[in-house]
Amino acid sequence: MEKKNFYITTPIYYPSGNWHIGTCYTTVVCDAIARFKRMSGYDVFFLTGTDEHGQKIEEKAKEQGKTPIEFIDPIVDGLKAIWAKLGISYDRFIRTTDADHIKCVQKIFKTLYEKGDIYKSEYEGWYCTPCESFWTEGQLKDGKCPDCGREVHLEKEESYFFRLSKYADRLRKLFNDNPEFLQPKSRVNEMINNFIDAGLQDLCVSRTSIKWGIPVDFDPNHVVYVWVDALPNYISALGYGAEDSSLFDKFWPCDLHMTGKEIVRFHTLIWPAILMALDLPVPKRVYGHGWLLIGGDKLSKSKGDKISTELTDPNEIIERYGSDALRYFLLREIPFGNDGIYTNEILLHRINSDLANDLGNLVSRTTAMINQYFGGILPSPIEAGEFDDDLINIAKNAYKNASLAIDEINVPKALGEIFKLIGRANKYIDETTPWILAKDESKKARLGTVLYNLAESIRISATLLLPFIPNAPVKILKCFGIDAEKLLNFDSVETFGVLKAGISVEKCAPIFPRIDVKKELKEIDDMMIKRHKEKEKELKKMANNTVIEEKAPEITIDDFAKVELKVAKVLTCEEVKGSKKLLKLTLSLGDEERTVASGIKEYYKCEDLVGKKVVLVSNLKKAKLCGVESQGMILCAEKDGKVVIVSPSQDMPEGSIVR
Repeated sequence: MEKKNFYITTPIYYPSGNWHIGTCYTTVVCDAIARFKRMSGYDVFFLTGTDEHGQKIEEKAKEQGKTPIEFIDPIVDGLKAIWAKLGISYDRFIRTTDADHIKCVQKIFKTLYEKGDIYKSEYEGWYCTPCESFWTEGQLKDGKCPDCGREVHLEKEESYFFRLSKYADRLRKLFNDNPEFLQPKSRVNEMINNFIDAGLQDLCVSRTSIKWGIPVDFDPNHVVYVWVDALPNYISALGYGAEDSSLFDKFWPCDLHMTGKEIVRFHTLIWPAILMALDLPVPKRVYGHGWLLIGGDKLSKSKGDKISTELTDPNEIIERYGSDALRYFLLREIPFGNDGIYTNEILLHRINSDLANDLGNLVSRTTAMINQYFGGILPSPIEAGEFDDDLINIAKNAYKNASLAIDEINVPKALGEIFKLIGRANKYIDETTPWILAKDESKKARLGTVLYNLAESIRISATLLLPFIPNAPVKILKCFGIDAEKLLNFDSVETFGVLKAGISVEKCAPIFPRIDVKKELKEIDDMMIKRHKEKEKELKKMANNTVIEEKAPEITIDDFAKVELKVAKVLTCEEVKGSKKLLKLTLSLGDEERTVASGIKEYYKCEDLVGKKVVLVSNLKKAKLCGVESQGMILCAEKDGKVVIVSPSQDMPEGSIVR
């Protein structure tokens, strides 16, 4: 029988370098599904990658004196290293800087332009730099970006536009006629009510103010804006429009786009509309999962500061507990489609309860008893008894039930079906009491059957767990003489009785040693608090970072006239290393740029400042603060610990004099 094809994708990641366990969630889920489908006999193509163009990258690279690609490469290498530790089995890692992707995007852009679905006009709108999104006045929420809540700034420039509004009716029909297209279903009403019915606006798809991007080959003053740059990765990776398009012909349309709920509209409105314009089929299914929320901040009594002691670095978690533990937590703990919570304590309890107690104990007890009572030789199942049928029935149906859950895109449920067998096997031990049977020689045949049934249950469970936690099952199966690398499918998991009596069974060492949760949590807390104290100690050494408040003396109008105040626009912002108060700002005064170190880190995030108009003391003598040469000072108002930047009440050009 010919294999069925299955194409699964993650969204491509923005290379911020801030990789945390939330970053890992989507990719681990997709990897588990891809592995499960491969072992179920599908020909799978699994795609992930990075979205590397845009204003944010261009600015950050410039700040570090690097080209954008020099800035990005080590960050991408870091992400790939995490994927390797987690055993992510992608078939391609695409980068939007890849030559074949660039060529594909240029071809798509030109095709849509020639069809009239892309046209040139002038754009004026509110731009959110962190989200790389334009918004109309009506879409803003309290004057800020409706997606991230950050400040926006007005931009006007010549742009190309995609006729998204043209496809409103077809998009509505897509949702109405294909109830499985977007899941969970709660996301559908949001797309229809908040976007389609509210009126789709044509989409800005090029920029002239940015140079780091894919050039519009027939109009080199423009670079392709993020939507037509990033979203086509799903088909460029398959060779769409290339000389060899065999992968595209084989795998498109995509079976499953997995994405976070915050970018569902890009994947279910913009992307399908682009595909419709190209006369291509849309993806079969898009799943918008919830977020992984980091909780459980703890209070340091020694300092009185709120310190987060949660381990969020995947490298650190893997080093302490192994990649299987992190994968299992992400796959089992988070309710699919909804938000989940991560704390150290929840992770440790999940490791202990499921992996150490249920799975680990089942394997260690069973292999130990086979060695103790039968000299390490698997006995024959020659005397059936009570409780056998129920265990065997659950074992035979475990794959079918897990497979149905995978088809529903419900990975926690699939794992639940496998652990239902593991739990039933543990209960079977308590019901059959093999240690009592071993005391009576006349019951040795029954004892042998019990241990054989347990061994088979472990074989089936471990095989089914391979897509989810790829390392531990290899060790478990090895105890029964099975080479997991040669176990390429699930063909044997619906048959009970595959293990041959008489094979050697190794006594399995603890796969997941039980963790003393109380002790471990204290060790983590102490470690994180120690890091905080060390950072505090370093900051105290920065004498030039101390602000001394003095009562200001009276001045004359002549004294005040010496102060030059100008309107400036914040172009870039970054934290000053080693300082808990300073931010390094690059300001535009219209005809020049200035670098200013400002002690407002406690009150503002960098992303909230970029694009903001401020008032600068422009003739202040230069000063060096924490290694930053500051060329002025921005004005702030302060009252009872609250600090607010002084800004013009109306929009004024950079360099305007403040009198």
